[in-house]
Amino acid sequence: MLAETSIKNLDKVVIRFSGDSGDGMQLVGNIFTNVSAGLGNEVSTFPDYPAEIRAPQGSLGGVSGFQVSVGTDVHTPGDKCDVLVAMNPAALKQNVRHLKKGGVIIVDIDSFKEADLKKAKFATDEPFKELGINEEQLLMVPVTSMTKAALADSGLDNKAVTKCRNFFALGLVCWLFDRPMASVDHFIKKKFARKPAVYEANSKVLRAGYDYGANTHSSVTTYRIESKEARPGVYTDINGNTATAWGLIMASEKSGRPLFLGSYPITPATDILHELAKRKDLGVKAVQMEDEIAGVCSAIGASFGGNLGVTSTSGPGLALKSEGIGLAVMAELPLVVIDVQRGGPSTGLPTKTEQTDLMQALYGRNGESPVAVVAPVSPTDCFTMAFEAARIALEHMTPVILLTDAFIGNGASAWRIPDDDEYPEIKPPYLPAERLAQGGWQPYERCGENQIRYWAIPGTEGAMHRIGGLEKDYTTGALSNDPVNHERMIMTRREKIARIADDIPALEVIGPEDADVLLMGWGGTYGHLRTAATELNAQGKKVAFAQLRYINPLPANTGEVLSRFGTVIVAELNTGMLADYLQAKFPKTEIKRINKIQGQPFLAEEVVEAVNNIIGE
Repeated sequence: MLAETSIKNLDKVVIRFSGDSGDGMQLVGNIFTNVSAGLGNEVSTFPDYPAEIRAPQGSLGGVSGFQVSVGTDVHTPGDKCDVLVAMNPAALKQNVRHLKKGGVIIVDIDSFKEADLKKAKFATDEPFKELGINEEQLLMVPVTSMTKAALADSGLDNKAVTKCRNFFALGLVCWLFDRPMASVDHFIKKKFARKPAVYEANSKVLRAGYDYGANTHSSVTTYRIESKEARPGVYTDINGNTATAWGLIMASEKSGRPLFLGSYPITPATDILHELAKRKDLGVKAVQMEDEIAGVCSAIGASFGGNLGVTSTSGPGLALKSEGIGLAVMAELPLVVIDVQRGGPSTGLPTKTEQTDLMQALYGRNGESPVAVVAPVSPTDCFTMAFEAARIALEHMTPVILLTDAFIGNGASAWRIPDDDEYPEIKPPYLPAERLAQGGWQPYERCGENQIRYWAIPGTEGAMHRIGGLEKDYTTGALSNDPVNHERMIMTRREKIARIADDIPALEVIGPEDADVLLMGWGGTYGHLRTAATELNAQGKKVAFAQLRYINPLPANTGEVLSRFGTVIVAELNTGMLADYLQAKFPKTEIKRINKIQGQPFLAEEVVEAVNNIIGE
């Protein structure tokens, strides 16, 4: 079938599916990603949801996009796409700026009627000319009419038939990129297992789209995407929110402590609640509380009762939880607070990404309330850092804030399911029976030099005790208003957090050993910054790269790393919060800044340009 069409091998390719928010672009994008991950490709995705709940059909505000990069050495979803699928004029108008020069555009030409053009605010009846699109780039496919023809005898009504047209587009893209139909069909069958008629219709349309590409030779070239030899194991496509939930489950199993999530739904963190609510089979207790304050307080109560207490939220919810987090600081209880950051302030941009909660995580509580702060760098790293957040919380008896963001929370990557022995046992500082037998134990008694309070699980015979939000005497644990004691307790809690630095990995630097420039970031900007550093080195600029995952405390070697470079550049999706933090910690190092606050992730090319400008100065 492909004999008359040439096959071109590619290291990686970027595809962007776009259409109305009801056109199923997220679904077909996810299926294409899953199939590609199953073939051994590295993948990185960027679901770009509209902020409006339900904008008018065909309008510019209602466009939904899903971008995926597939291939080898994939760290980002790509700055721009090689192929743009646009299901209507609004999708084309909103997304053509994301297309590479010479890239291919697949449009459903059936949806480019006069009324559709007016909804998308085109000034003329020649949309492609108006947007400056070379018609040689265009594949004008009658997607809607071909879908209706494929399902003419299905018995489905017109609305149900039209809903299937996203799978025609998916079939065409699968032909273009040599994806196996059996694998795609498997995902459709699983998705619509309870709706066999819907499965049959979508499967038929998928095949029709694939055959359309093959029979019409829609492109003179099809593409085979290269794969690296992967480490043996079971692989799956996973998004950051799901990985976060699974990392917490792993921590529960490795600690022997039951997992409790007290949470309130908020975009884009809600999927963590959804995923954990499914896991009763693993002993997870997930409770949807009436508000954010109840969410954190229920988790604190669960921690006091011996559970791994967790609460999840996004920016506005973190603000509401601040008093509760302060209570956990004072009570010195293990607590994991997950903040999937989004655009702010207030309700801001609920479906867009930012890194603007860093200062709130570090300092957003009354009094001296130090907590540990960690941040995963990718969707799959959400598993590892959720596990780490729980480990630190349980072993150091402290609240830990896990800062993910909408980009990696909703984005996905290919992930190898880890073996059981890849993650260590978690060992909470339980009150030893021999210490209890000695008598005289008090609830704020500490074990070792790390200033960690013993954890006496309620029900332990002879360990009845009281903790709470009022200041306690260092020795007896009784309420205390003594000023000297208060200062001692403040410094003890501060020291306890600082000493976590002895229990986390050193900061890793990637790149030329003789580089004089360090490009640095934190959390979910990792892929774009690493790609930018790679491109800068390819240009002959010696630029090293480092990404922080542990922010409070910082890795013990952070100061030494910064001191090795003449120029330190911090890039982040805010006005410079990490840069300010590092500048205060290490005043002898001058921190240069690259900042973006548009609700969108960095583009590697804009980071490259900004670094070159700084070097040029």
